[in-house]
Amino acid sequence: MTDLKSQKRMASEVMDIGKDRVWIDPEQMGRVDEAITRQDIRNLVESGAIQKKDKKGTSKGRSRENKKQKKKGQRKGHGSRKGRKGARKSSKDEWMEKIRSIRERLKEMRDEKEITQDQYRKLYDMSKGGFFRDTKHLENHVQNKLE
Repeated sequence: MTDLKSQKRMASEVMDIGKDRVWIDPEQMGRVDEAITRQDIRNLVESGAIQKKDKKGTSKGRSRENKKQKKKGQRKGHGSRKGRKGARKSSKDEWMEKIRSIRERLKEMRDEKEITQDQYRKLYDMSKGGFFRDTKHLENHVQNKLE
């Protein structure tokens, strides 16, 4: 087999692609071997003896599948987590989420006359101090104190 290194190099420069993407027709090796100028290479490209191979890309199939699963709330287990607990959800965000739900429940209890205004204020201050873990804890506390 003849060495077509220089022809391949010239073809890659002429077609403005990498050497690995140059395809030479095995049946026309003799014609390609005789080509010594860039013009000869251009003529071979036009005749189809030398062609460009298609670019290889990265498949998006797996990525799409992962995205679909993440949309459903999957792939969130311990093995998939990179940041520490506080990086994924700050303690401030957790606190705001908790205190807002507790305060909302407190207002409902006050409006439905489950607790008085004085009790509301006391419980509000207690929740501000971080006494209640969640709304269930608040409700249990109110139930036990009122009985």
